[in-house]
Amino acid sequence: MRYWGYLAAKLAVAGVVLGGLLALLNWSWPPERIYGHVQARFAYNLPYTLVTLIWFLLATVVLYFIVWDQVYRCRVCLRRLRMPVETGSWSRMLQLGWPRIEYICPYGHGTLTADEVQISGLQNPEWKQNSDNIWDELCASAKDSGEKP
Repeated sequence: MRYWGYLAAKLAVAGVVLGGLLALLNWSWPPERIYGHVQARFAYNLPYTLVTLIWFLLATVVLYFIVWDQVYRCRVCLRRLRMPVETGSWSRMLQLGWPRIEYICPYGHGTLTADEVQISGLQNPEWKQNSDNIWDELCASAKDSGEKP
């Protein structure tokens, strides 16, 4: 739940900042009145239209980076995922599978597996949450062999 709350908070802050920029833009270009009627600014005033286009591109880039940053965060602690490990191979795709990149949480909460190249855009990254006690997974090989860690 914290994961989605953090995304909503980032979107809300970006919305307030970008909305403030748009309000500042509209305040700096007051509408023209011709014979008592308000003249439309967009598409009739070239500088206003160009600045509005730049604002729209900025809003699109901000939204893209917010979503991109959110995908590569841990679903539990919200830290950035680290240590990318490449698995698979293009030359041995039938044996090893598609080339993928795995990111892990530095505190062991889980791993994110994403395709190396997303051609169609239909493959979503897969999040796999680890068990609560990471030492059980790390010491599992020692328990099988009878050694004491």
